[in-house]
Amino acid sequence: MRVPKTAELVAAQLRRQIIKGELREGEALAPESVLMEQFGVSRPTLREAFRVLEAEALISVRRGAHGGARVHAPNGDIAARYAGLILEHRETTVGDVYQASAIIEPPCAALLAGTWSEGDLDRLQELYEEAERVKNDPLALLDAQDRFHLLLVELTGNQTLTVLTGMLRHIVDRANQAYVSAESALPAQRRAALKGQRAHAKLIEHLRDRDADNAQTLWRRHLDEQGDHFRTGSGARTVLDLLG
Repeated sequence: MRVPKTAELVAAQLRRQIIKGELREGEALAPESVLMEQFGVSRPTLREAFRVLEAEALISVRRGAHGGARVHAPNGDIAARYAGLILEHRETTVGDVYQASAIIEPPCAALLAGTWSEGDLDRLQELYEEAERVKNDPLALLDAQDRFHLLLVELTGNQTLTVLTGMLRHIVDRANQAYVSAESALPAQRRAALKGQRAHAKLIEHLRDRDADNAQTLWRRHLDEQGDHFRTGSGARTVLDLLG
């Protein structure tokens, strides 16, 4: 069993403080001299610990007289990028990622139908209305619709599903953007976007009625149709083509 290096142990202690909220977003870490004394380490060891945390996007370090390390709360971006690398290495198709989304999101719609509060539906309605306002701008419409999908899962309150969906949407959203950018002038793409908007409106109706079965059925059909439009389009076929 490998014994952790001193820098890794220091990084682990600082990481735990960040995760527990003892060190908050944007907060400056103590000066290097203070941290060196606190942990009983040399400057090179402390800076190695900083590099570990920088690689995890938990701190950013500015050099110079007014520099120092500032804290960043964990978010899904790093996990999404690393997941993307794994999928690229495995020659995963974008269709495979769409399929994973289609497995996760419809049960979330059913779950939310039984658990929503009025504020939850207000937030979904606001995103729907935002999309309506920009529906003549294909990329702005896509952005609002993609955020609707992520919010749907987030509102279930299941943090694991929210993180997983965020990782998947990182790839799905890129694929959708590439598809729209390449084919936004095509009538078929326009019809698909507006049909998706109608599905979002209908989902809100089913949720308001607490109709779990129809919410799940509608959302599965919507996601299947999204995947079909992508597969018949001219966009990237693999995650490597898309992100590489």
